[in-house]
Amino acid sequence: MKVFADQLPAALAKKLPRVVIVAGDEPLQHRDACDAVRAAARRGGVEEREVLDVEPNFAWGRLMEMSSNLSLFATSKLLELRLGNHKLGQEGSKALAQYAETLDNSDDVLLIGMGKLDAKQQKSAWFKALDKHGLFVPVWPVDASRLGYWLRDRASLHGLQIDLEAARLLGERTEGNLLAADQELQKLALIHPQGTRLNVESIAQGVEDSTRFDVFNLADACLKGEPSRASRIVNGLRSEGVEAPIVLWALSRELRTLLSLHQHLDQGQSFEHACKTQKPMIFDKRRPAYQKAIGRLPMKRLHKLLLMAQRLDLAVKGAATVPLWPGLHDLAMTMAGGRGLLSESAWTYRISANN
Repeated sequence: MKVFADQLPAALAKKLPRVVIVAGDEPLQHRDACDAVRAAARRGGVEEREVLDVEPNFAWGRLMEMSSNLSLFATSKLLELRLGNHKLGQEGSKALAQYAETLDNSDDVLLIGMGKLDAKQQKSAWFKALDKHGLFVPVWPVDASRLGYWLRDRASLHGLQIDLEAARLLGERTEGNLLAADQELQKLALIHPQGTRLNVESIAQGVEDSTRFDVFNLADACLKGEPSRASRIVNGLRSEGVEAPIVLWALSRELRTLLSLHQHLDQGQSFEHACKTQKPMIFDKRRPAYQKAIGRLPMKRLHKLLLMAQRLDLAVKGAATVPLWPGLHDLAMTMAGGRGLLSESAWTYRISANN
């Protein structure tokens, strides 16, 4: 049964399920949901806990072994299966379907923590078999339009009250990062008495602007398709005096990497293998961002973006008349799926009058 994160505590209070699947990529809500299941299991008399971290070449037989091992001190245990963003694969799917067959004769609780599950995965045999016996908790990032309200409610958990505008400012200063925002609320709770109402001035004085203007965050925003964030970072880099060639280098490197990935995929290689062939290799944590960019930026668009980067390189050297920082802004915006501000004629190659 699907239960959203804010409804989970109430659902657990009614009945401790045999299975809880927490799926999604937002770390704070994911952590809170798993913590709620652990607390409910303790209240339900489940005294023992065992954890399995799924890594490459994981032996799925360990799940059945662990569930069949009898404890000397407890009649039931909490089994945690932590997948992160690892894929189940055929072996993992079979193992979970097999585990589901044992649930009618088991007092154990299985907590599965994993990345986002799409509609197709939710129709799979293993998911349906487990879902019949428990709860499915999808964890989604909080939409920007709801972020202020969410943070206002979150503040109450720390014994604070916060004005809506102050909550929105907190969201802006932490760039929508719920984990960072929650940490700031914890700090504020340490310095303010219980029940204190925080206003905009309190947040402005008590919360550092954690927006980091660096080229790596810019590349991340471009890959993930976040044009408004990319625009803000480019403007921040310019105001902080970062050299334009450094910004151009970071964007050009990502464009070449994306082009190389496309070429490997066109040769019939898997996305995972294509990531491993890159220098430096693209590690698991960053692969979803590249996969998202690959789907958004076809080869033709990447070649056009590289041409824009070449024009900017000439501008850096004083050999072209493209306005440098507006051009970098447009390059980043286009990579991120937005629209640039410069006209087409501004990108037309013309030799600088100084040369």
